[in-house]
Parts: sequence; structure tokens; C-alpha cells
Amino acid sequence: MTVTLRPARSTDAGTTGMILHGFAQENDWMPNLHTCAETIAFCGYMIDQGWVTVADDDGDVVGFLALKGSEIHSLYLTSSARRKGIGRQLLNLAKSQHSELSLFAFQANEPALRFYRQNGFVEIARSDGADNDENLPDIKFAWRKEGLNDG
Repeated sequence: MTVTLRPARSTDAGTTGMILHGFAQENDWMPNLHTCAETIAFCGYMIDQGWVTVADDDGDVVGFLALKGSEIHSLYLTSSARRKGIGRQLLNLAKSQHSELSLFAFQANEPALRFYRQNGFVEIARSDGADNDENLPDIKFAWRKEGLNDG
């Protein structure tokens, strides 16, 4: 699937919010903490901060990446857009803008864990979930551009 990656516009808050809310609804391990309206408002906030890039498929937003500095805050796709290389395109955009990236992924989200590992991220820490809103155990991942020195 060929998509265009572009900065999100305020009018994308509804679609990105629906994508994020839909993820929570389709995974029984994910607690339902927020209404759809609250999730849309949160996506609007991230867009207003300039964090969000969307994957646009001929006018339809099918996924998004929220990047706060070098931390990937969110990377979500519609169910029909998964496993088509779109997540990798969004991730590669972030990699092209930074020499290091980090993110947290829930331990229960096995497809995401596999995806990040396949794309060069390494586990650097685990938590019991006490520090996230969902109270779900998570894993912190980091990626570093090849060829960088440690010193």
C-alpha cells in the first residue's frame, strides 16, 4: 500500500482519535479508560503540539505516529492498514529525523513487540506498569543509528 506521510492537521484529530480508541476496543487486555471523545481530544492535543505525522491513503488517514522529541509516543494503524509496511514507513521517517529513539510498548502487545524488535529496537527496561495510566506491564525500547559512538 502506498501512502503519503504528512504532518497532521487539526482536522485529523477525529480520525486519529478513532484509530487510537479502536485499538483499545479491539484488545481485551487493554483497559477502557477513556471515551472516544476524550481520545479524540487527546489526539487533537498531540496534533496541536506538532508531534503527529499521518499516513494518508488517497485522502483517508490510515495511521499515525506521534513523536515527542526523540520519544515515540504513539504509533497506531487501522486494522486494515496493518502488515502492509505503513508502520515501517512511519518508523523510518522518525529514524531519518533522529539518531536515537525510544518508546514504551505494553508487554501484552505481542505484535508491537515483534515489530519494534524487527526494526532494530532493543529492550532496555521493563516495568510493572505502575508508571503508566493503564497499569499494564511495559517494556522500554531504544534504537540508535548504526555507526554512533558511545563516547
